[in-house]
Amino acid sequence: MKDHRVLTAGEEVAAEEELFAAVLKLQTISECRAFFQDLCTPAELQAIKDRWNVAERLAEGRTYREIHELTGVSVTTIGRVARYLSSGSGGYKTVLKRIGK
Repeated sequence: MKDHRVLTAGEEVAAEEELFAAVLKLQTISECRAFFQDLCTPAELQAIKDRWNVAERLAEGRTYREIHELTGVSVTTIGRVARYLSSGSGGYKTVLKRIGK
């Protein structure tokens, strides 16, 4: 994360809204893949994929140890995802519900 900001708080909010609006314009998995490959470094994209995979496994009721063995994701990251799944902004829960998990 940047140590200094050149945008005001309002400009930061507007930039975030523009990013999320752009994501909502994507219509296919292929479009999403291309957008996120352009937007993220390979490591950032891998981290996002890992977190989503962990969220899905937690929703299945798997233990941290099982998830670690299945995914190779650290127990620390699994714990972080679990914390946001239970008391975050509700994003994980919304999408998991919509996909039937």
